[in-house]
Amino acid sequence: MRRSLIVVGATALFTLGPLAGAASAQEVTIEDVASAVDEVWLVIAAILVMFMQPGFALVESGFTRAKNAGNIIMKNFMDFSVGAIAYWAVGFGLAYGGTSIGGFLGTGHWFFSDEARAAEWFFQVVFAATAATIVSGAVAERVKFSAYLLYTPLITGFIYPVVTHWGWSGQGWLTDVGYVDFAGSGLVHLVGGTAALAGVVVVGPRLGKYDENGKPRSIPGHSLTLGALGVFILWFGWYGFNAGSTLQAVGANIAAVAVNTTLAPAGGALAAMWLSWAFTGKPNVGLSLNGALAGLVGITAGADSIGFGWAIVVGFIAGAIVVVSMFTLERVGIDDPVGAISVHGTVGIWGVLAVGIFGAADLLPQIVGIVAIVVWTFITSFVAFKALDLVMGIRVTAAEEHAGLDRSEHGGEAYPEFVFRETVAPPELLDPVGSDFG
Repeated sequence: MRRSLIVVGATALFTLGPLAGAASAQEVTIEDVASAVDEVWLVIAAILVMFMQPGFALVESGFTRAKNAGNIIMKNFMDFSVGAIAYWAVGFGLAYGGTSIGGFLGTGHWFFSDEARAAEWFFQVVFAATAATIVSGAVAERVKFSAYLLYTPLITGFIYPVVTHWGWSGQGWLTDVGYVDFAGSGLVHLVGGTAALAGVVVVGPRLGKYDENGKPRSIPGHSLTLGALGVFILWFGWYGFNAGSTLQAVGANIAAVAVNTTLAPAGGALAAMWLSWAFTGKPNVGLSLNGALAGLVGITAGADSIGFGWAIVVGFIAGAIVVVSMFTLERVGIDDPVGAISVHGTVGIWGVLAVGIFGAADLLPQIVGIVAIVVWTFITSFVAFKALDLVMGIRVTAAEEHAGLDRSEHGGEAYPEFVFRETVAPPELLDPVGSDFG
């Protein structure tokens, strides 16, 4: 008890010092301390989620070719920069505005200025940026930077906020039907994965990805080291993503959420490693890394309600799903260099369903939520990408794609001291499954 009082007192000194001085004669209550601790936790969690942005940048650049590394970094950097402005101007209002229009979207809080809700806005904007960044990797190595720059505010300022109003505003129709998604397997990751699918359908596969018979060729990424570091950073940041979704520190079981956020990706990595070993005869590095990310996506919706042992099961199944999904999509002509559609889209569906199977939700509302999210996001994203393609052309020329987008789109190179070679292997050297992923 004495130790608890000391902790609370120390927290009060750090968080309420300015408040206590300003209050002068007004007494600081335990409610003030609790409120300040909750706000500090939300801001810290949001900072962790923001740190996921360099994680995404490293994964995407590492899993793609060196001649496009600068372009990948630029897209991720602008996802956050442009997305933050769009979310400040209209996104937060559509998601959490004071008035709901039929449970479909919110109104109010345009050009956000409510300092009392600043921590809430900060926590929500980093989630919006996450949904946008997922798209970047899937359409890598062939999309015009200018066209991508125009799509980013659409997903952060409109497509994603509408979905979060449905499920997280407390006024949305998905909440009313009983849909449960604690930290966003559906509301964040499925949105990003579905938008990525729409983008890939419009832009098409990379040059040289498929032979004349439609068989996929291997186009390896330039650095598994960068990819692995990115996955570790994402895993680290995910503790803010999931545990921060308690939205408070006082009275919340943050540690239990953190345990699930540890066990599920561990199970996902193991399953992906074993399954890739069975498919290819070797334990595939890239697939194992994506297996960990799949485990994280899979547990996100139920991180607060699924037991520890079941979290391993959820992650293990997610790791198996992502391997099968990546190979399947590749074989049917969906060229996703980093596996974003599978990791966030396919596994996002599993994560939503898992809450209905192992957690605290009814399965039917979860299915309703999945259908609504996929239909809304795919249609709006497809229309956006198609419109951009018709107006300005969304894809670079064949010559520009061959030379690399760092040169054609940004006038430089991420690795100027190196001479790049064509990295599509000749047919006799291709691996038996044609995978890009390590």
